[in-house]
Amino acid sequence: MDSTVIVISMVVLIAILLIVGAPLKPMRFVAQSGVKLVIGVLFLFFFNVFGASLGLHLPINIFTAVITGFLGIPGLASLAAMHIFIFG
Repeated sequence: MDSTVIVISMVVLIAILLIVGAPLKPMRFVAQSGVKLVIGVLFLFFFNVFGASLGLHLPINIFTAVITGFLGIPGLASLAAMHIFIFG
């Protein structure tokens, strides 16, 4: 798709949401989930950067990002423990 089509469709979608009004609770949940997902990806990225010297690598995919994003540092630690002890 052309980038102008994507930008125009996003502007139209935002305009429709502003005119019609979106339910506040579901939109807040979607926004918070998106932020947690991005935070999970960042945690995994920095773990891979610093864990490379120790020989640790966790793949960055939707499963690991969701676990790390919603559980935070304990989720990252549990993924690292599973990587070390179960998957070898």
